[in-house]
Amino acid sequence: MNSRERVLRAFAFEESDKVPAWCGASPEFMMKSMEALNTDEEGVRKRFGDDFRRVSGVYNEPGYKISEGNTWKSPFGVERTGIGYGQPVSHPLKGAATVMEIFDYPWPDPSWIDVSNIKKDADKYNREFAILGGDWSPYWHDAIDLLGMEELYIKMYEYPEVVHALMDEIVNYYYKVSENIFEAAGDSIDIFFIGNDFGSQAGPLMGVDLFDEFLMPPLKRLIDLGHRFGHKTMLHCCGSVNILLPSMIKAGLDGIHALQPDCYGMSLYELKKNFGTKILLNGGIDSRNVLINGDPDYVRAETRKVLDIMAPGGGYVAGASHDYILGETPFENILAMFDTITEYRTGN
Repeated sequence: MNSRERVLRAFAFEESDKVPAWCGASPEFMMKSMEALNTDEEGVRKRFGDDFRRVSGVYNEPGYKISEGNTWKSPFGVERTGIGYGQPVSHPLKGAATVMEIFDYPWPDPSWIDVSNIKKDADKYNREFAILGGDWSPYWHDAIDLLGMEELYIKMYEYPEVVHALMDEIVNYYYKVSENIFEAAGDSIDIFFIGNDFGSQAGPLMGVDLFDEFLMPPLKRLIDLGHRFGHKTMLHCCGSVNILLPSMIKAGLDGIHALQPDCYGMSLYELKKNFGTKILLNGGIDSRNVLINGDPDYVRAETRKVLDIMAPGGGYVAGASHDYILGETPFENILAMFDTITEYRTGN
């Protein structure tokens, strides 16, 4: 059984020869791993037993330019500064109180994403791995960047039509980009992988009512798009989101990624019991308390505990509780985690 078959069986809630494994890594950790193993990134992924590979388009905005001192700019014109993607230096739609102000904003052109090499990039894996594709589509984060988080919440109550229009315009862009990707890729992509962090350490970032009104319709649009092309749709979503999962499942979401058991209400036992036959669960091996602060023996023991809870019956992909394994994470701990996943068999 190859990786692709193994992953698709997990989405069908069936067990396989081994539990599928997911490796997400920061550039710093990937570089550390390549040096430790004396190989390239593909060699690292094969050594870890990663069952996934990802393909993406290339962003080619005409005249793309970042202001001096800033480090990144989103397709929606929001510039950021600081570590990594940093923080927005301004909120271009702050103060917008009418739908017309939303419509008049200079929205990006989906054709800026070059999809011409998507199929070739996916096909080089010869259907051995589960291929992730589509645009990341972080519409919630873009809405925060464009309005400011506090103002976005206020507008949900005072100007709901503005928030709906904003979400529609943001997702119009992402929808078309991913549609272009899927049309170019044909059947070479297996999973539409998108990302929006709806949770914090202590709970979801909004209640179920607000989530269902403002954030579920855009999410469902993207889920339906993936399904139209025959793809499973998986959402990366950090934090405490257990009370939002029924809404996501109702919308048709196939998988939820990077479960964080140290967040409020995210007991792996409860998640498996309540949702383990309704949505694929991905992650759950504690990145902070186990993978960073533990030693290899502790990592092996804790990884096995997670697998004992999550693996039976399928519907689970094993990996860290945060997709971006940080550079300070000991390489030996990650190797111990992946070796334990590879060796594990349900019931042994």
